[in-house]
Amino acid sequence: MIRSVRAMRVLPLLLLPLLLVSCGTEEAGAGAGTGDTGKGTAGADKGTGSSADPADPAELAARAGALGIAPEFVYVTEAPGFAVAQQSVGVFGGDGFHAAYFSRKTHAQFELFVDRGTLTAENCPKTQVGQGSGESVACERDGDAWYRKAGGRHEYALPRDGHVIRLVGDANRLDRAVLREAAEATHHPDAAELTALLPPAPEGTATEPVERGDLPPVGDGAPNNEVGASG
Repeated sequence: MIRSVRAMRVLPLLLLPLLLVSCGTEEAGAGAGTGDTGKGTAGADKGTGSSADPADPAELAARAGALGIAPEFVYVTEAPGFAVAQQSVGVFGGDGFHAAYFSRKTHAQFELFVDRGTLTAENCPKTQVGQGSGESVACERDGDAWYRKAGGRHEYALPRDGHVIRLVGDANRLDRAVLREAAEATHHPDAAELTALLPPAPEGTATEPVERGDLPPVGDGAPNNEVGASG
């Protein structure tokens, strides 16, 4: 049950617990949402372990492209007790990525957004937190990430080459430490994580130009409309 997610039309997080109860089996596997995060640079592309098979770039491009997502914007993360809700996975904005993570035990949740842009000391206070609602934004540098807070929402934002990874949650229900740990664990999916996260591209999805049989191999490329001897 993968759904496209457009800007300002993200699946309301308050509905996630109900959806997870009714579709309890529709959570991505442990590789895409839970497990030992390890330690390291925030946003490192490290997968679930040194032995994990990397995702095939063509397969990633096909699966992401079928949903309108730029393949380089597909990320997963890990936080103890949290799993990605597949109902929330989809495109954000033009070709960005969105997924929500939910804890059955605590009912806490956070969202992962990836979209084009950048985040600097200059524009950080002017950039809304999550979907935002106009509150003033406080920004704090934390390593190579930004910790940001506005009203009852807070987030960790990781500027990358041409895009920003953001993890957003309710400041009253989700500890900053959990968000930070999830930020440190963000990475492009390995093969198993990709399989659990995104559905296969529909059969017949074009990945290369279709070769036309009516174009001659030589000449100006005009279609060959000659009628055969049989008429």
